Amino acid sequence: MDTEALRSFVRAAELGQFQHAADELGVTQQAVSKRIAALERELQVRLFTRTSRGVEPTLDGQAFLPHARSIVASVERAVTAVGPGSRRALRIDVLGLRSAQAVVLHDYWRSHPEVDLDVVTLRADDPRVAVAAVEAGDVDASFRTVTDPAVLPPDVCMMHAFDSPLELLVGPGHPLASARELRPSQLRKHRIWVPGIAAGSEWAEFYDQLVTHFDLRIDAAGPHFGDEVLLDALADSSDVATLVGARDRYLWPEDHDLRRIPLVNPTLAYPLSLILPRTNPHPGLRGIITHLGNLPRPHGAVWRPSWAATP
Repeated sequence: MDTEALRSFVRAAELGQFQHAADELGVTQQAVSKRIAALERELQVRLFTRTSRGVEPTLDGQAFLPHARSIVASVERAVTAVGPGSRRALRIDVLGLRSAQAVVLHDYWRSHPEVDLDVVTLRADDPRVAVAAVEAGDVDASFRTVTDPAVLPPDVCMMHAFDSPLELLVGPGHPLASARELRPSQLRKHRIWVPGIAAGSEWAEFYDQLVTHFDLRIDAAGPHFGDEVLLDALADSSDVATLVGARDRYLWPEDHDLRRIPLVNPTLAYPLSLILPRTNPHPGLRGIITHLGNLPRPHGAVWRPSWAATP
């Protein structure tokens, strides 16, 4: 089986577009398409389906992806083992490239540009997928949380990375839009729209506990069509709000006039964890772990879900 075809498949699945995969691999989009077509002929299945945003793995593609990642990672480790003293890039999984995890990693890299860092998104809601990727060596670490640490395999561990304070994001017509800060109790009876909460994900458990503890109205109706659609809906609505992390990066047109309002007394903290190998982790992780430990922590009273690790 052609390892370059496998590499093209993996990167296209992770990035969601053949062109992005081609740019990263230094080849043309046509070359990526031909490699994946040859792989599909060899496997006798379709690996991708086209969407309005690019491509997504089919059910067969999803089943094949972790095995393809493992093969590509094994090939990379084999090449590195006989290379002329070079060390492979530190490969870390984040939930999204605009997420707080990616922002923190970018800040670290700006201070340490000599670090060879490869930031990827596994495109999986189930944290067990990330655990398996760390265990197999497909990634060196993953910013995911297993809410029951007892299920972690013995050669993988999890540490508290940092807390991400939540903010309310609303449009200019929302009744809370003029607030400088809000208490969680002030959100009661207001519709908080968080579309596409995936069952079994760490954030599904987070929102379940948040609703129970503060008697909030979280509306998860409908698929998540992307941040742009969500931001457009907030700008046009006088009654819809959503929750975002204080470090999450969101961009919107100036005329949307959206407002980010801190939540205090208590601060609602989303706890982020780092999953990594228990023994022989990538040497580059030491600097990142030190950087995480130096991040500022929320002040005053803080609410975290019951499964959160102690900072």
